[in-house]
Amino acid sequence: MEEKIVEADGETGAEDALVGNVNKLMVTPPGYSGAPRKGHLVFDACFESGNLGRVDYINDFEFDLFIRPDTCNPRFRVWFNFTVENVRETQRVIFNIVNFSKTKSLYRDGMSPVVKSTSRPKWQRLPPKNVYYYRCPDHRRNYVMSFAFCFDREDDVFQFAYCYPYTYSRLQHYLASLERKNLPYVQREQLGLSVQQRRLDLLTITNSDRLSPDKEKKLVFLTARVHPGESPASFICQGVIDFLVSQHPVAQILRDHVIFKIVPMLNPDGVYLGNYRCSLMGFDLNRHWQDPSPWAHPTLHAVKQLIVQMNQDPRVSLEFYIDVHAHSTMLNGFMYGNVFEDEERVQRQAVFPRLLCQNAPDFSFSNTSFNRDVVKAGTGRRFLGGLLDDTSYCYTLEVSFYSFMTAGSTAPVPYTEETYMKLGRNVARTFLDYYKLNNLIKDNRPLHIQSSEGGSPTANSTAGKGISVGRDATDRKKEANHNGRH
Repeated sequence: MEEKIVEADGETGAEDALVGNVNKLMVTPPGYSGAPRKGHLVFDACFESGNLGRVDYINDFEFDLFIRPDTCNPRFRVWFNFTVENVRETQRVIFNIVNFSKTKSLYRDGMSPVVKSTSRPKWQRLPPKNVYYYRCPDHRRNYVMSFAFCFDREDDVFQFAYCYPYTYSRLQHYLASLERKNLPYVQREQLGLSVQQRRLDLLTITNSDRLSPDKEKKLVFLTARVHPGESPASFICQGVIDFLVSQHPVAQILRDHVIFKIVPMLNPDGVYLGNYRCSLMGFDLNRHWQDPSPWAHPTLHAVKQLIVQMNQDPRVSLEFYIDVHAHSTMLNGFMYGNVFEDEERVQRQAVFPRLLCQNAPDFSFSNTSFNRDVVKAGTGRRFLGGLLDDTSYCYTLEVSFYSFMTAGSTAPVPYTEETYMKLGRNVARTFLDYYKLNNLIKDNRPLHIQSSEGGSPTANSTAGKGISVGRDATDRKKEANHNGRH
């Protein structure tokens, strides 16, 4: 089905907005009426997180592919995820994805789609030399991403995607397997339901019996996948969880001293539907933190209620809010933070990203920025930065859809599912430095995360740069007296 939708902001390519994914669509030459044969490609995106709205036959070797826009919102056309079958061995094709809503893209810098097939189920990136990104005169000078591919196995089903998919079902299987372990320091609960009645999961990770009842409890809150097409955020989030529930000595110490609350998928409907940025009803949820509706934005409403409630609990100190995203035009991992008038608070806010930069070779402090753009006012970082007290820090953690550059390197290193998860492990590890807990590591126990390439800084090494790292009770009292509430 097609319907005519003219976009309010006049972006090109939206007039023929598509509704629904292709479903086992066989594409044959115009006028062909014989029996289907091998090489008449069959396209499908009617599966979880799938997205492909239309296929146009150009010739036997070339096809124009149209991304289905986000449900109820024709502005966003970025994520794609589809399968191709009924191929002929050694069949060479060019696929042109012709209706991206963004012009800037990492495709200009060497990014390529990912592919897997039934006999090779591990996702891998296409060779960059087979990918072209250009303004196309045949498509109203829109940007087109073309990639060449040679099918090599007739019986395989091939799957192509914008980036490594991480579906709602995958998360549910992961959380269920975690639950089956019956770990005493992990609690899973259903915080609410989405519009389409999918679970909004909340994980609490802490050694509650080890936390001192008379001391204020430090709490770190982490969310991911408010933008459903930003699948790297889920791999980072799983990396954080994997590390925090492990038997690594650093993880054990963190569980003794900090409460971690994690909402791994803020927009389960959008993820399930294969949207890039919006929920089922077409809302960019990361612009609705100020006044989320319980019926239109139920997942956001539930999370905001929980955070407000915890913020009012005198026994709990909500110290961090980190919202995990993926970025379509920049390399590396980096953070966005808020802008404050007080210089001491500005310095203190920079501590965590500085420490993370020393722990994670793919994290860039130079790409990290602090801003208060008007368009970001409804984001989690901006709204909670204004709601929580002066001893709390709110960040957006971004990671490239494509690659990272390490210090001294000249070529970008493409991210894999594993290296996204490793960044998550390094994020978790950095709280040890921030809270000055290094001295609790026994001499005979390893300090480094086994898979980390980066060094493991001590709190004092950064403090030597004129920044106070971590907070004990004295630090917190001084800071509260100095800054007051805002």
